[in-house]
Amino acid sequence: MTGPVVDVDKAVASLLDSARAASDHAYSPYSEARVGACVLDEDGNIHSGCNVESASYGLTQCAERNALASAISAGMRPGGAHVLLIFASGFEVLSPCGACRQVMSELLPADAVVISCVSDSEYRYWSVSELLPDPFILK
Repeated sequence: MTGPVVDVDKAVASLLDSARAASDHAYSPYSEARVGACVLDEDGNIHSGCNVESASYGLTQCAERNALASAISAGMRPGGAHVLLIFASGFEVLSPCGACRQVMSELLPADAVVISCVSDSEYRYWSVSELLPDPFILK
């Protein structure tokens, strides 16, 4: 993986508790999937989010997009983070959905690391460009 050197083990150790805590606030009466995510911005701030489901499934908000929206609303500029961590218990490691991949491609650098974990020892990670190699971009 090219780009910023991210120590994935260190990122998991420093961000997992925040993502786990965010997952405790998830509203998921339909899937019962409690997902939390957090973004570590370049100033060292952690921005968290959780999934919020809707009976109209298309309106469901994923934890990843909520964490990114939280970061942007706190003043992070697009491209201002290199790590996003996702936590979901009771599952195998989940990869982000297509909508989250598109938003990540717009708000994170292509070489940012996305880590999905179920514990501090069971995780998988990708760069944003690996998750979505040809994003939809308006110029």
